Amino acid sequence: MSLLTDLVNLNLSDCTDKIIAEYIWVGGSGMDLRSKARTLSGPVTDPSKLPKWNYDGSSTGQAPGQDSEVILYPQAIFKDPFRRGSNILVMCDAYTPAGEPIPTNKRCRAAKIFSHPDVAAEEPWYGLEQEYTLLQKDVKWPLGWPIGGYPGPQGPYYCGVGVDKAYGRDIVDSHYKACLYAGINISGINGEVMPGQWEFQVGPSVGISAADELWVARYILERITEIAGVVLSFDPKPIQGDWNGAGAHTNYSTKSMRSDGGYEIIKKAIEKLGLRHKEHIAAYGEGNERRLTGRHETADINTFLWGVANRGASIRVGRDTEKDGKGYFEDRRPASNMDPYVVTSMIAETTILWKP
Repeated sequence: MSLLTDLVNLNLSDCTDKIIAEYIWVGGSGMDLRSKARTLSGPVTDPSKLPKWNYDGSSTGQAPGQDSEVILYPQAIFKDPFRRGSNILVMCDAYTPAGEPIPTNKRCRAAKIFSHPDVAAEEPWYGLEQEYTLLQKDVKWPLGWPIGGYPGPQGPYYCGVGVDKAYGRDIVDSHYKACLYAGINISGINGEVMPGQWEFQVGPSVGISAADELWVARYILERITEIAGVVLSFDPKPIQGDWNGAGAHTNYSTKSMRSDGGYEIIKKAIEKLGLRHKEHIAAYGEGNERRLTGRHETADINTFLWGVANRGASIRVGRDTEKDGKGYFEDRRPASNMDPYVVTSMIAETTILWKP
């Protein structure tokens, strides 16, 4: 008699050339991920060869009931770490039947910015640091915390080791390996300052691929926490009080910044970011005012400040970049619930295309 796990792990390649493609898209809240699967006649590696599909947008908050059809355009393919074999995950964006991007489709505008000749020539690189919090399912309280109570104060948990310091490492490591399997350019993980909070990094990745990879990494993490019976939170300040919030620090460089003399280009780019501080803050995630207080390794939300090796700044430049005279910088303002399509393209637009 087969067990459920035996059937879940069936190797389809033994009996058919058909594969399963899981189509993924961003839902109506701008943070909720949705997906559904379809059968294809054989392996596909080019997203342009995949069929478009549709879904009921009235059930995701993306279309009215009387005209609910929304069309999915496949944009990026990844290996499926859950079904394995030749099965795939497909990152999509969403359009009306007439071919117009729906309001929650932030990828379309980002793609236009990244395809601009001036941006493409600069080959923008991104390293995205995604912080998140694991919560106990029934009480929505951080994993490892006593229900209704608090652990010891922050200090021993950042990159900590031990049953009383690291809560959820099995989930974190499963996610790390699953992302590598999928072909996501995940570059590392670590435990964060608040217990129950973790971080993974994606990159360096070029242009829009960084955002595609982060969204699919988030999807994989949602699926793993679903299996584990744990709630995944991207709230930028899940616990009020003397606890660190959760951000999505965005490391960025252009070809000019990585070349000799790049430090001067970096300083000019930071100056432009400062001039558009309010516009960037407005696009950097909901609830960010609860996190950007000037405490817990943040700059105040109303203040633009940059510095070398300063984790209390809006923009941090590394010691190596200063020493080498070229390199990258880190925008520390984005919240953990930011849309990477919006943040990555906006940084490129401001630093490369925008004229003060």
